Amino acid sequence: MTDTLDIVRTVQELRHRIRAWQGEGLRVGLVPTMGGLHDGHLALVKASLKNTDRTVATLFVNPKQFGPYEDFGEYPRDEDRDAKLFKEEGTHMLFAPDAAEMYPDGFSTSVSVAAIGDVLEGAFRPGFFTGVATIVTKLLVQAGADQAFFGEKDYQQLQVIKRLALDLNIPTDITGVPTVREDDGLALSSRNQYLTPAERNIAPVLYKTLCAAAEKIHQGNDIAVAEAWATEELLAAGFTHVDYVTARDGATLDAYTAPSQSGRVLAAAKLGKARLIDNVSL
Repeated sequence: MTDTLDIVRTVQELRHRIRAWQGEGLRVGLVPTMGGLHDGHLALVKASLKNTDRTVATLFVNPKQFGPYEDFGEYPRDEDRDAKLFKEEGTHMLFAPDAAEMYPDGFSTSVSVAAIGDVLEGAFRPGFFTGVATIVTKLLVQAGADQAFFGEKDYQQLQVIKRLALDLNIPTDITGVPTVREDDGLALSSRNQYLTPAERNIAPVLYKTLCAAAEKIHQGNDIAVAEAWATEELLAAGFTHVDYVTARDGATLDAYTAPSQSGRVLAAAKLGKARLIDNVSL
């Protein structure tokens, strides 16, 4: 645990602090978040502390990745709580800018990652990955960190970020961190708080069903049949709508076609007010 947690609000101060550390030969890790911290976020901090000398977390609820009917206004915001958790974990600095610092008057640039950003979440949430790619590009360029850490729970997002860093020659190493789960398998998410007690009892079915679908495909069952089976299982369990359950290539997110591929089974489904996403390896 650090004695103090420096909180900076401007890009200028962020860069000044990080450049000073790097000038001393220290490796800097970056952990971008939108707050609402849980153990999944803190796993990213732990990974950064293990792999770098200084860890910088960011806290910014990015309006550009929320659709017009999504939960931007309801998204959890408690900087004091989040800062306390970051400090207790050992984070060295928190970058917590306001909207004007990130999107000043006249801001007119966006980053779009075609193909991998157009499917699945990109198809069901138009504009989402443009918002994600834009803010993450800004954070990577602003910080100039040596390594940045993102959770595998948002698997497609992780692949989009890897692609943009590669395409734009951003030298920060993008590192995925395994999903953190409750004891019953539910992936940790800030949006889990939207679940009622009854819905919380149903929610672990998502992970269990994905694991079963992955096993069916691994055993050679028809992929489309396994995907359809998983969809029916979720609806039967009480999920109100299933956006997708699909097997994809682990790197490109193209359709999964051969056992020789590294694959992923991904899903998004509504349960009451909460839209849950999850994935398992194939």
